[in-house]
Amino acid sequence: MDSGITFSVDATNGASRRLTVSIDISGPFTENILELRFPRWVPGSYFIREPIQHMSELSATIDGKNSKITRIDVDGAKLSGIQEAKSVSINYRLLAAEMTCRANHLDSTHVHIMPPYTWMLPTRGIDKNRIEMDHKVILKTPDDWHTATQLKGVEGEWIAEGRDEFLDAIMESNANPMITFEVEGTRQHLKLWDSGGLPIPKEGLDRFLDAMKLVIEEHFALFGVPEWKDYWTVLHLTESGRGGLEHLRSQTSMMPRKSLQEGNEEQWRDLVSLFSHEFLHQWNVKQLRPKNFLHYELQKEVHSDLLWWFEGLTSWLGDILCLRSGAWSEEDWRKDWTRKMKRHTDRNGMEFESLQESSHDAWIHLYRPNSYSREVQISYYLEGEMAIFCLDAELRKRSKGEYGMDDVMATLYHSHKLDSNNPGITHSDIKKALVNTPGGRRLGVLLDSLVGDRQAPDVLSALKLLGLDLVSEKKTKGGWLGLNLANSPNCVKVRTHLSGSPCREQIHTGDEIIAVNGHRVRSSAELSAAVYGSIGIETKFTISREGAIKEVSITPIENPKHLVNLEGKGNRLWDAIKATKR
Repeated sequence: MDSGITFSVDATNGASRRLTVSIDISGPFTENILELRFPRWVPGSYFIREPIQHMSELSATIDGKNSKITRIDVDGAKLSGIQEAKSVSINYRLLAAEMTCRANHLDSTHVHIMPPYTWMLPTRGIDKNRIEMDHKVILKTPDDWHTATQLKGVEGEWIAEGRDEFLDAIMESNANPMITFEVEGTRQHLKLWDSGGLPIPKEGLDRFLDAMKLVIEEHFALFGVPEWKDYWTVLHLTESGRGGLEHLRSQTSMMPRKSLQEGNEEQWRDLVSLFSHEFLHQWNVKQLRPKNFLHYELQKEVHSDLLWWFEGLTSWLGDILCLRSGAWSEEDWRKDWTRKMKRHTDRNGMEFESLQESSHDAWIHLYRPNSYSREVQISYYLEGEMAIFCLDAELRKRSKGEYGMDDVMATLYHSHKLDSNNPGITHSDIKKALVNTPGGRRLGVLLDSLVGDRQAPDVLSALKLLGLDLVSEKKTKGGWLGLNLANSPNCVKVRTHLSGSPCREQIHTGDEIIAVNGHRVRSSAELSAAVYGSIGIETKFTISREGAIKEVSITPIENPKHLVNLEGKGNRLWDAIKATKR
């Protein structure tokens, strides 16, 4: 049923960087005051945003006549005198200059639309049931642009079936052709855009398309071919920006353009991993949700203690599916595991924050980091993945390789997806699915400990169950300071401290290291050379802190031998994990 609400945006003046937005609402109205508000967060990004900060030139008409409209609170506007009106129009302009996967972005080559940060929604003055009806969405673009969106309709005009469909319907419009291919009866659409207008290398694109097909087939082998038959991938290629955000039947992902250029294997792996991660969110986040996320409240924070599952499981399984599908080789998986282990061992926040606490506090921790965060906080992405890995290894052992955490995920999806008899999950539902999986009967206690205790998971023991081992990396010899340094020309600035850094008390983040024992240093390489022979020797450092020159004494130590590199071919349990289900 038609809601009588039309959401329009004009993106034809790309050089202005501003969208022209309108909201047209037909009567009847339920009272004399109409209020509208912007959503302030979106699922998958747990951060309160203020899209109204980008708004200007707010105006309104009632039955075609100018009417006063005033701002209310931090997120909305209101106007009165509407009860007998036939129609109300609200108009404004919106700056679209932030280039992230979570924002509107407009220039002369493309537009990326995030509906919740583009249009206010009526929250007072109309029947609330109208928000769940069908809305008309209009996007005006240059004639040679074509739009990727999961909304139904034709170029320029679409229909959004209800609030969530409307808010989660990204729109990417540019002059690049849509690439469409079929996988097991589904249509997969890829829309690309390069932020600098550079040509997209054909060989790299063809390689990515082949990888996409393999990854998609592996997802379908696990969950079944979905009832939704179209999926859109929007990929922005940038100089250095990276990110991804899942949407209903679509994703916007952003990767450095070198990920499609020959010879950049680490970035290539990251691109395939990111696609798989966001693709998996169709099942784990969009269909399977925390109980309290079934009906999103988007004006204030909504907390969940389960983000370790929704992001950690997705990180682990997304990469395993890359391996199973053949899009990644086993060498790819091992190299990426080493990268993760370096991050895992370089921080000690696991002693201060559990996975459940990290999930709950995502709004104030993971999304609001500082240079000391990782000392007392953890990432529910990374550490959630480590916990899931430990559970998977134990479940494989007890089921003789027949079952793993991918089976637990598939069970939860089929039992608790949106159209099931019992949609949404709690911790108890995850625990129940685990213990009811063959081999999982006694794993409930391990699950509770892994997500509830403030301690590192025993990754080494889990690997040994699979016939794998961890050995230390062949570190550069010489003194170690345990510092992450900013990449600044002719300047050595401290970004963060690594776990066990001998500099933690004397050198602050943000300090510039000027000299070592009186010798000037201008790069990280020069700093490493200056402390090379100083293990166990008190050394003088000249630093600049807030413009003041200071000298501090530090004793460099030997480089810690963290266990990060995989060894061993693995046993039949490892073979079971990496075996395709196709």
